[in-house]
Amino acid sequence: MSYLEGDAMTGGYGGADIIHGCSISVDRGEIAVIVGPNGAGKSTAMKALLGMVRLRSGAVRLGGEDITGLSPQDRVGRGMAFVPQTDNVFVTMTVRENLEMGAFLRRGDISGAMERVFELFPALRDERDRPAGELSGGQRQQVAVGRALMTGPALLMLDEPTAGVSPIVMDDLFERMLEIRSAGIAILMAEQNARQALAVADRGYVLVTGENRFTDSGRALLADPEVRRSFLGG
Repeated sequence: MSYLEGDAMTGGYGGADIIHGCSISVDRGEIAVIVGPNGAGKSTAMKALLGMVRLRSGAVRLGGEDITGLSPQDRVGRGMAFVPQTDNVFVTMTVRENLEMGAFLRRGDISGAMERVFELFPALRDERDRPAGELSGGQRQQVAVGRALMTGPALLMLDEPTAGVSPIVMDDLFERMLEIRSAGIAILMAEQNARQALAVADRGYVLVTGENRFTDSGRALLADPEVRRSFLGG
């Protein structure tokens, strides 16, 4: 049994289903990635796991407990943290203030948690009193991830975390994900840069039209001739 399990999820927006019998899971200390072409349902699957998409059928379990009926807020309170693709920082607030906002559910001193974020993303320490809206795209993404980590999550979910950033920033972000995983946190990413994401993934899910097309370890999917030909450019 994995820490997070989305089992045979079917649902979408309004009356239209976007995902169809989709199953996604990730355990503590693992990185799982959801890849696939545009419109495959990657982001919808992520939002379904967080409770932002109503399921018509299927279930979501966290730590063995059925949380299908819980609100997104309640899921966050149980250790799930989500970084959306866009609008993921408060642009008029400083880096420090953004991180403090991430700790709104925590009790007591948060200085240790903030120091761990600065150790993970050293550039943010020097920019801590600068408005987030003045940062580069890569630094903004670091702020967004750092704010999510300030909640003290057991599960970190990221929707297209490398969208619009340079290859150097993308490589660095994936390196940071490996560090976060080593702390025992479960990481689930929906990612357009499939080859790079699968290279760091313990589990990979290839979605097509909202359905699981391939499921295996990241290494196995990278080596699969059909996956390479159809989704990785050969």
